[in-house]
Amino acid sequence: MSSPKRRIETDVMKLMMSDYEVTLVNDNMQEFYVIFKGPGETPFTDGRWKVHVELPDQYPYKSPSIGFVNRIFHPNIDEQSGSVCLDVINQTWSPMFDMINIFEVFLPQLLRYPNPTDPLNGEAAALLMREPRSYDAKVKEYVKQYATNIHEQSDEEDKHEDSDLSEVEDYHTDGEDEPAGAMDDV
Repeated sequence: MSSPKRRIETDVMKLMMSDYEVTLVNDNMQEFYVIFKGPGETPFTDGRWKVHVELPDQYPYKSPSIGFVNRIFHPNIDEQSGSVCLDVINQTWSPMFDMINIFEVFLPQLLRYPNPTDPLNGEAAALLMREPRSYDAKVKEYVKQYATNIHEQSDEEDKHEDSDLSEVEDYHTDGEDEPAGAMDDV
């Protein structure tokens, strides 16, 4: 087994054995979702986000792709696509880092200390710089609306998808059982 493949398996297994909820996509260790909880003592505290992770074949020599699935209001996270602007992931990635670093250090630090001078979300950056209290209030509003009941949202999506399927109704005739036809002796 090649070194990058072994490293992918090791890092993903470490993440799965930690306190994070990890869901592999098609049993593929190079694509998965992680439930990420907002860091304490921030306006993100009560939030739970589903984060999509893709590991390139060259991982750990090439950085992973990280994106928030449910909406988050933050200067360095694109509100529509969920892509993250984080130098340590995008530019200064090192093979010394692993997936645990991303979820225990890099993402919590990003939420605690946003950089409004390099925004992906201009509205969030401007609000943070001009009215920090209003920024905190809007973050909390987003947490409540988009990042509180992510499992319930998934259940609702599943129910909606199930209702889109055609239903097969039982065929019956006025309570009488009628044979489909006479069976000939074989």
